[in-house]
Amino acid sequence: MCVCVCVCVCIFLAALSFAYFAKALSGSYMKSTITQLERRFDIPSYLIGIIDGSFEIGNLLVIAFVSYFGAKLHRPKIISTGCILMSLGTFLIAMPHFIIGRYKFETSVRPAMNTSSYLSGYCPSDTPEPPHTGSSPSVVPSVGCERESSLSMWVYVLLGNVLRGIGETPVQPLGISYIDDYAHAENAALYIGCVQTIAIIGPVFGYLLGSLCAKIYVDVGFVDMETITITPSDARWVGAWWLGYLIAGVITLASAVPFWFLPRALPPLEGRRGKDSPPEQTSFLKDAPTIKHKYMPEELATFHDMAKEFLPTLKSLLGNPVYFTYLCVTVIQFNSLIGMVTYKPKYIEQHYGQSASKANFLMGIINIPAVALGMFLGGVIMKKFKFGVMAAAKFAFGTSLLGYFLSLFFFAMGCENAKVAGVTVSYSGEDVLSYDERSLFTTCNSECLCSGRDWDPVCGDNGVTYVSPCLAGCTASNGSGKETVFEHCRCIAAIGPGSQTGNLTAILGHCPHRSSCDRIFPYFLGLSVITSFIISLGGTPGYVLLIRIIKPQLKSLALGLYTLSTRTLAGIPAPIYFGALIDATCLKWGQKRCGGRGACRIYNTTAYRIVYLGLTLGLRTISFFLCLLGFVLLRRHIRQEGQQQALSNGGTETECLRKEEKEENHSLQCEHLLRTLECNPDRETRL
Repeated sequence: MCVCVCVCVCIFLAALSFAYFAKALSGSYMKSTITQLERRFDIPSYLIGIIDGSFEIGNLLVIAFVSYFGAKLHRPKIISTGCILMSLGTFLIAMPHFIIGRYKFETSVRPAMNTSSYLSGYCPSDTPEPPHTGSSPSVVPSVGCERESSLSMWVYVLLGNVLRGIGETPVQPLGISYIDDYAHAENAALYIGCVQTIAIIGPVFGYLLGSLCAKIYVDVGFVDMETITITPSDARWVGAWWLGYLIAGVITLASAVPFWFLPRALPPLEGRRGKDSPPEQTSFLKDAPTIKHKYMPEELATFHDMAKEFLPTLKSLLGNPVYFTYLCVTVIQFNSLIGMVTYKPKYIEQHYGQSASKANFLMGIINIPAVALGMFLGGVIMKKFKFGVMAAAKFAFGTSLLGYFLSLFFFAMGCENAKVAGVTVSYSGEDVLSYDERSLFTTCNSECLCSGRDWDPVCGDNGVTYVSPCLAGCTASNGSGKETVFEHCRCIAAIGPGSQTGNLTAILGHCPHRSSCDRIFPYFLGLSVITSFIISLGGTPGYVLLIRIIKPQLKSLALGLYTLSTRTLAGIPAPIYFGALIDATCLKWGQKRCGGRGACRIYNTTAYRIVYLGLTLGLRTISFFLCLLGFVLLRRHIRQEGQQQALSNGGTETECLRKEEKEENHSLQCEHLLRTLECNPDRETRL
């Protein structure tokens, strides 16, 4: 029987790990496509935050009921159903690509150019006609523009993410509680550590998949790539974001299969609690052997009976001050973590001038493995040293505090703003930040009929980026496609190194970042790996702490409420307000085809760094003060439980002494009676 239970637990562990891998892969791929979705649907960061938070909204709809009622039903099949819903949501996210039109970006380059010529379209000085830009919006919207604006395609992405959130709901609370119910107590921490490690490995492949898809043009196979004049490092580039969602959907669908063949419940392991549990854990669960849940997982119960128990059970759970403080700490820390992880690839892109593909690659190949290793080693350390409740809490707090102090060095690893004429520097070369569109116009391009809303950057031979060839004062071009070179650019001479004569030229694209920024970037990556590893060491002990400070019959509900709280109060709002504050640092917004503000093209990197890092570390600072309160409550609770245990043991000893005295008195009476009989002379006659 024991062998059968162990085999089933191992099979369930493998199936749950695969489900964790699939949901982590699709979730991390969603975060890797944030920049692509912004550009494809021309939406700001705060709206992307709403889309990202919609996953948590799906959890919010059903998490409490799934956690409570699901623990009394067939848990493996409920998890399987959730995986199927996740795959359907992932396919729904990819659907807009197949019903929306081809991606068009503003450009001044005509693919048909083949020889050197003077073009009135760039900077006409002798005609009042407005400059022609390849895909810039016209005054009269086209029919396609009306169709596209009447239905926001990003809504399908939001709805698909909501469906993903609903499907993901049963995986964590029901899966972890199933393992903790039927695995040996000494192995539970290691098993949970393995599952959490697999959940971290999933994002490795998610970000690598995002890196691969970001290199592929969004409409690959439907357009002639020779006509595409932008590169993956361009702020207008959109990769094949939809392709990764199709792959993730297939993997998630496959993860649903094994759970259909697992039993509803397993025979309990005798002596699992108490004998194998550490002293502190036993004190928390001292009443566990005497308190039995009214409806065990193996028993059937009516919906009315289970619903009647729900509110009293919830009140009992929230009445635990240690558990409530733990919830508050994790909610604040998850606000910091989710906001940081959501916008970290974008931070690498904007601050260090890396492409979306490279940012995702670095996240997947360097940062995430360090987190996975830390989670796994945290479980091994906890098993080896047999941490109790207090030891696990101290270890988790210590690693988080050390990682916090190391993270302060990120403030010193900043880069200066890129030199963009009229945005971060004036046309004379002075460092001036400007959010006003009028600063794009100056004497050198005053004779040009340029649009200040387009973003078609060119890099001048003076190392300064200009918003468009027209605003650079270019009057001619040579070559075609990506090899186009703009000539006679009058504004370049204003910041030129010397001579005002010659063929002042500019090439397509943004000027590369400074060499000093390239030197800082490896140090940023190294420190990021170290801090991620140290903080993640406390992940598994902290999670096991959650299920050790509550009664066994409240385990599923406690895990579900934990998930509900962190996702409702952190997963939903964090990407939104992080995105809104990041939007406030935008210097130049793009233009939608049908008019209106699109996605941000360039940020104030100094302000971005302060907002991003300051908000991340500020939230963690607040959580540490609550941790101190949690330690006080935890220590007091352990002391009270110890006193109650001592009193209980003392009462038991008193009863034993009384029984011994009664037995001793009884034996003395018997002995006295025998002696009396022996001394009586009539004893034989009477017999």
